[in-house]
Amino acid sequence: FVFYLLLKGLNHLQGNKKGGGMSRFKKWLMGIVLVLILSGGVLIVVFWHDIQEIRGVMKYADVFKTEKLVENFRSLYQQYPSTTLQRTDPVYQLPVRSRELPISYVYNGETKNISDWIKRTDTTGLIVLKDGAIIFENYYNGNDKSTHTISFSVSKSFVSFLIGVALEEGKIDSIHDQVDKYAPVLKGSGYKGVSIKNVLQMSSGIQFTEDYGDLKSDIVRLAAAFTTGSLTKFIVSLTNEREPGTYNKYISADTQVLSMVLKGATNKSLTEYMQTKLWSHLGAEYNAEWVTDRNGTELALGGLNAALRDYAKFGLLYLNQGRNFKGEQLVSANWVKTSVTPDAPHLMPGRDNPASEWMLGYGYQWWIPEYPEGDYSAIGIYGQFIYVHPAHNVVIAKTSAYADYDNSWEEMELESLEVFRFIAKNL
Repeated sequence: FVFYLLLKGLNHLQGNKKGGGMSRFKKWLMGIVLVLILSGGVLIVVFWHDIQEIRGVMKYADVFKTEKLVENFRSLYQQYPSTTLQRTDPVYQLPVRSRELPISYVYNGETKNISDWIKRTDTTGLIVLKDGAIIFENYYNGNDKSTHTISFSVSKSFVSFLIGVALEEGKIDSIHDQVDKYAPVLKGSGYKGVSIKNVLQMSSGIQFTEDYGDLKSDIVRLAAAFTTGSLTKFIVSLTNEREPGTYNKYISADTQVLSMVLKGATNKSLTEYMQTKLWSHLGAEYNAEWVTDRNGTELALGGLNAALRDYAKFGLLYLNQGRNFKGEQLVSANWVKTSVTPDAPHLMPGRDNPASEWMLGYGYQWWIPEYPEGDYSAIGIYGQFIYVHPAHNVVIAKTSAYADYDNSWEEMELESLEVFRFIAKNL
C-alpha cells in the first residue's frame, strides 16, 4: 500500500511541469506518514499484550545469558523492584571451627575430586556447618560473604515455613482448607477447591509447563508477567488438568498461590510477615530482599535474595527442629518433621514412581533424596541449595551460576545431593 502511494506521488510530480508539483508530492508524503502512524497505533493497541509478553520473555532470556549469570544472580534485587527484610540485633555470629573437606567422593561408582566439582558446577559460595559451627566457607567468581544472591526455588522452603507459622498462630484454620478461602480471586481459576496441603506438596493438578529453556513454556510466561504485568493476574488464568492430590508435578505457580493464601490469612505482605516471624528472629547478618512485580507483589516462587550465611542459618533452624539460636521455637518441631516427610504414594522418592514426574520425593516445598536417610534439601535452579542431614548434624548451603543448566540440570542436582551426603558422612 505504501509502495503504491509512493508511485502515485511520483507520477503526480512527473506529470506536473509547473511549480505546484513538488507541493502536491509533499502532501502525498505527509499522507503516507499519517497512514503509517495510524496503522502503527492500531497494531500496538491490538497486539499490546503480545508485545508486552515478548518484551518480558526477552528480558527473562537476558537474565540467563551465560556471560551474565554470575553478575545477574547477585544483582537481580537491584535490577527489579524489591522489598527489604531488615536484619535486627542481635546478630548470631556462627562459631568457626575450620577443617578441610574430604578430597574426593564417589558418584555412580566413579571417584571424583570435590574441588573439581566446586569449579565444574560454577559455585559462587559454599558453606558447611557441623554441630552448629562453620567448618568450611568459601566464595568464588567475585562473590563474598556479604553478597546477596538470588536463591530461586530455595525461596519456596521459606514460604513453607511461613505457612506453618500462620497455621500454628490460627491465622489459617486448617491445612486442608481450600486456597480460595483465603484468596477469593482464585475462585475463578483452576485453583478453586484445591487444598493448601495439595499446593504445598506440588500436587495441585494445575496444567503448567516448567521448562526454563523453552521460551514458550508456562514458567517463562509467568516470568514475563512478573517483569511486565501482574503475577496475580497470570495465576488466575491457569486451569487444572487432573484431580488434586494424586500426582506430584513441580509447578512454581503453586508457591505463588501459597503467598496469596498468606496475605489473605495474615493481612500482611509476604515481606512483612517474614520480617516479623523469621528475619527478626534468625540472627541474620544482613538484610535480604524479595524481588516484586510492578504492583509490589513478591515473586514468592523464587525471588528471595540473601547472603550465604543467612541461608545456612535457615537450614540450621530446621536442623534444630524449629528453634533459633536463642532457643525460641519459631515453628513447631512437628511442622518441621511433617514438612520433610512424604505422606502419600505420589510423593515418595524413587525412579519407578508412576505418580511423580521426578525421582526425588517431596514434602511441604522440600525435596527428599532418592534413597532417604532423613536428609532433605531446598533446591533452586542453576545450583542453589540448602541441604540438611540431621543424623550427622550437618547443614550445607551452596549458591551457583551453573552455565550448563539447560542441558544437564538433572545430573548436576543429583550429583550435588550425593556430594553433600558424602561430606556429611565423612567430615
